Amino acid sequence: MRHGFSLQALNLCNAFNLYKNENVMKKITQKYLTAIVFAGLLTTASLASAQTTTTTTTSSTTSNGTISDFSPSVITVRSTTSATPVSYSYTKTTTYVDQNGNPVSMETVKSGLPVTVYYTQDGDRMIASKVVVQRTTTTSDATGAPVVETKKTTTTTTSGQ
Repeated sequence: MRHGFSLQALNLCNAFNLYKNENVMKKITQKYLTAIVFAGLLTTASLASAQTTTTTTTSSTTSNGTISDFSPSVITVRSTTSATPVSYSYTKTTTYVDQNGNPVSMETVKSGLPVTVYYTQDGDRMIASKVVVQRTTTTSDATGAPVVETKKTTTTTTSGQ
């Protein structure tokens, strides 16, 4: 029995040492995992701080006038402020709208129409981003000749005596 007691004591000691070793291993593993996660966070933070942000500012300019030519790649506008017509390139992203902001088809854009062109400067080129087609006030009769409407307003003022 004495021998059995010492075996039981030895087994208990071994079990305790095994438990103790497992806890030590868990703590070491947790410390390593924490260190690895922390190192990863530091690396991510240093990469994030090394990134640069580039801000590009583009400004849109407007020009008013009448279309003098509308070709497959260029719209030419004669302005009231300049004797020389100005040419604007346009792209697939150029939008065409009426003065209320409603989309109009490119087929309605033609010579003689008053427009406002929103454009950006790209080197020597002016690229139209939006073309606002103004409503024309000229109508035509059955022969196609323009009809000019003249409106006369009469104001009568009476004073009390």
